[in-house]
Amino acid sequence: MRADDLDAAWNLSLDLHWPHRPRDWSTALSLGEGIVATVDGQLVGTTMRWLWGETHATIGLVIVSGLMRGRRIGSALMNRILEGLEDRIVSLHATEEGRGLYERMGFVRTGEIRQHQGVASNAPLIALDEGWRLRPLDNSDEPALFELDRQARGWERPQLLRTWLDTSERVMVLDHDGTLDGFAFLRRFGRGVVVGPVVASNDIGARALIGHLIGAAGGRFVRIDLDYDSGLTTWMEELQLQRAGTVTAMTRAPLPPRDAGGARLFALASQALG
Repeated sequence: MRADDLDAAWNLSLDLHWPHRPRDWSTALSLGEGIVATVDGQLVGTTMRWLWGETHATIGLVIVSGLMRGRRIGSALMNRILEGLEDRIVSLHATEEGRGLYERMGFVRTGEIRQHQGVASNAPLIALDEGWRLRPLDNSDEPALFELDRQARGWERPQLLRTWLDTSERVMVLDHDGTLDGFAFLRRFGRGVVVGPVVASNDIGARALIGHLIGAAGGRFVRIDLDYDSGLTTWMEELQLQRAGTVTAMTRAPLPPRDAGGARLFALASQALG
């Protein structure tokens, strides 16, 4: 995939009613690499991958033109993008249409992501115990933020976080007596803004972070991709952010166990990037 493929790739995503802007495609390519399929010079398929540290990778933006389905183009793209990743833990988020292909390639289900979206209204304030507070990110917080993300996501991705730090509208952190315990980003994406990634050690902290950013986005179109096991999906609907889709989290090779008492990923950065 080259920069001059991005307009055609964006048009493929429009055909699927995906909300990505050309800039969202450009950002994704700047962080990773991709493969395209062409027929008679026309781009008919895409897939991308992102390498995180020495041990992990994610795959996303897997698209095949509707006119070309049934020709095993998706299988060919996946086989190519997986080359060289044999020693890495590879994760992706599968639509219902793509799940069978990924299962045949050795991916197994590890969870479920619920996409919620709608026009933001003021969210109720979440009461925090003494010693806990929300505040804007300070430059000195960055090392702790990167470490919390590593604990929650399971791999290091500083290049992605630096991109979001440079481009986000707002980044809030959860402070516990001077120690960082969580964070959340509000970023431009698609039709409006997205809340994510969101990391916290418990659901009260996650609700406080998410509610603050939804309130800050009042009147705008907001999207959030929540881990279903977070227990926050019903709360999202109470905030008038209705479920708009579901994808399956899948991994090839087992994920390492997460520290039950540590930081947890409540909302994705994006379905493609994880």
